[in-house]
Amino acid sequence: MGLRIKILSGFIVLAIMLSVAGFWSIYEFNSIGSSVQRILDENYKSIQFSKSMVEALEREDSGVLILLSGNWDEGRAIINKADSLFLTNFEAANNNITIEGEKSHLEEIQDRYRHYKNLWEKPVVGTVKEGNVKWYFDVVHQSFLSVKKSVENLIDLNDKTMYRTASELKDKSGRAIMPGIIAVLSALVFTFIFNYLVNYFMVNPIIQITNRINLFKEKRRPFDVQVESHDELADLAASIQVLCYSISDQENKE
Repeated sequence: MGLRIKILSGFIVLAIMLSVAGFWSIYEFNSIGSSVQRILDENYKSIQFSKSMVEALEREDSGVLILLSGNWDEGRAIINKADSLFLTNFEAANNNITIEGEKSHLEEIQDRYRHYKNLWEKPVVGTVKEGNVKWYFDVVHQSFLSVKKSVENLIDLNDKTMYRTASELKDKSGRAIMPGIIAVLSALVFTFIFNYLVNYFMVNPIIQITNRINLFKEKRRPFDVQVESHDELADLAASIQVLCYSISDQENKE
């Protein structure tokens, strides 16, 4: 194998190692980025749906108070609009189930909301419930708080999932840079090995050839360098040896 091919092979191996590590790291980071973005988007949507449900519940609570005051039309209009808002966002959240435990939270919200809705769907104005503050605080408001608590638990679940995802991202990013670190260390090791081989098979023979040429020139010592590698350096040493023998032979004849 020639010197040019040997040197070129070393650089090709080094380039391949760095390229593989680079592509591996890029793949890992892209994979992490896409998966994390998807999870964060889904959790964010669930949180927004839940906040809209809380807003709808608070409007319904206000509507119930208006009904208690005897204002049927205004109270019923507020409640119906809030009910529509709640159901729309509940359906959206139910179609965006992505994490463990989210389905059970939504089922709990659905059951508690049905009970809460059943309280204000029945007539209030013109009944014994009108102006009955005790009934409101003991029954309706407690049911309202129960539904609201369930929705807040759903928000908390998604908040914790987002935090956990961010923590996992930190760990995964550390693993993603490992190929790069391994490649750098491997490249350093390979560089030392390559440097040793270059010195052993190229630099040292050149130094020996140079020293022997100087000894032959100054003291006419025989040129007896033996190059172990079968390449241009071996051919060069053999050619110089023939030349030195020729010079010595010619001088002896004279």
